[in-house]
Amino acid sequence: MKSVAVFFATGFEEIEAITIVDVLRRAAVDVSMVSVTDRRMVAGSHDITVLADKVFIEVDFSKVDMIVLPGGMPGAASLNDHEKLKQQLVKFNVANKPIGAICAAPMILGGLDLLKGKQAVCYPGFEKFLVGADVLDQKVVASGNIITARGPGTAIDFGLKIVEHLLGSELAEQLRKAMIAD
Repeated sequence: MKSVAVFFATGFEEIEAITIVDVLRRAAVDVSMVSVTDRRMVAGSHDITVLADKVFIEVDFSKVDMIVLPGGMPGAASLNDHEKLKQQLVKFNVANKPIGAICAAPMILGGLDLLKGKQAVCYPGFEKFLVGADVLDQKVVASGNIITARGPGTAIDFGLKIVEHLLGSELAEQLRKAMIAD
């Protein structure tokens, strides 16, 4: 079973974070909602509070197949301030393990120089932070081990692209039809 860690910081974008978790769990992916705060309760950018499965120090990254970063502000900025998370992103990239980021969160990858020579997308206005990327005007882009998406309205497509990357296009298409996400 594939394992994905989705990271939650105060001010995360609720639609993005919860939709990704939901889509991946429908695909029978082992998803951990991980708080980068010292508490499991994390408040989103629209005052919706969720209970994360664990806090950062409880994650065994050797058992994680993919890291996913939801956007939202100040959530993405708070993720960007988390040095140990950024160290893990670099390690995953070096190992060519998949990384996903949506909305404002691709700025973190750009700041770590992980987008150099790759195609990427982000929330409008954050393009300047995608250092080294070929920035496209699409909903979701997979480029090598990196998957990026534009924002809340692309969250289902982003989740399905992750499923496709981890488990194949057939399952992703089955989920798309079952969820009526055409």
